[in-house]
Amino acid sequence: MESFTTLIFISTITPWMLATVGHGEFMEARKPKKGMINISNDETPPDMVIDQVAAPPAKELPTCLLCVCLSGSVYCEEVSPEMSTVPALPKETTYLYARFNSIRKIRNRDFADATTLKVIDLTRNLISEIEDGAFSKLTNLEELLLSDNQLTKLPTLPTKLSTFNANFNRLTTQGVKSNAFKKLTRLAHLYLGDNELKAVPLLPESLRAVHLQNNKITTITDETFCRGNNSHYIRTNLYEVRLDGNPLQLSKYPNSFICLQTLPVGWY
Repeated sequence: MESFTTLIFISTITPWMLATVGHGEFMEARKPKKGMINISNDETPPDMVIDQVAAPPAKELPTCLLCVCLSGSVYCEEVSPEMSTVPALPKETTYLYARFNSIRKIRNRDFADATTLKVIDLTRNLISEIEDGAFSKLTNLEELLLSDNQLTKLPTLPTKLSTFNANFNRLTTQGVKSNAFKKLTRLAHLYLGDNELKAVPLLPESLRAVHLQNNKITTITDETFCRGNNSHYIRTNLYEVRLDGNPLQLSKYPNSFICLQTLPVGWY
C-alpha cells in the first residue's frame, strides 16, 4: 500500500474569525503557523503540539466588534480588554457613548472624520489631556460630557454646544480661559462642579443652569451674573446657580445676583 500523509490542525475558532465569514477571509484567518502535524502510515506520530489562535488585542479589532454600533450610535462602555484610546468611528456616527473605560488622551485625529457627531459621552475615563483642535471640526456637536476625568485645562469648544459637563475633574482657573464659554451662544447647561476653579468664567446669555459647587471661588463681582451698570437688567434664562462648597459668603455681594430670578445656592 502506498504511503499517505494526513494533515491534522487543532485550533480554536474565535469570534474574530467568525466575524470574517462572508468577506473572503475565513480560510485565511484559519491558516496555522504552528500546530500542523504530518502523520505517515509507517511512522509513529510525534507528540502533538496544540496552538490556539488568540484573538487580536482590542486596539486591532474593528470598532463595531468591540462596541455596539446601531443606527449612527456607537456604545463602547466598559470595554474589555481595556480601551485606552478613542476608537475609530464610522463616518456616520452621531452619538458616541464611551463611558467607564481607560481613555487617557483625546487627539486631534480622533474625531477628524466623524463630523456628524451630536453627542460625545466620555464620562469616567482617565483623560488628562485634550489637544486644542480635537473638537474643531465638530460643528454639529450639542452635548459634550467629560465628567469624572483628570483634566486640568479645556481646549477650544464647539460653538453649537447646548450642554457641557466637566464635573469632577482638576480644572484650574489658568486652564479655563475666561472667555471659554462666552461665544457659545446656545449653551444652556454648564457643569463645572468639584474642580479647582478660583474664579467664575464669563457666562453666555443663553445659560439656564450653571453648577460651580465645590471649587475654590472666593469672590464674585457685579458683572459675574449681572450688568453692574444697568439696574433694570433681568437675566431671564438663568434659573439655577450653584456656588455651594466654595469659600465664598454670598451675603457680601448682594448686587452680584440682583438680576437673577432665583438666588444662587450657597453660603450666606
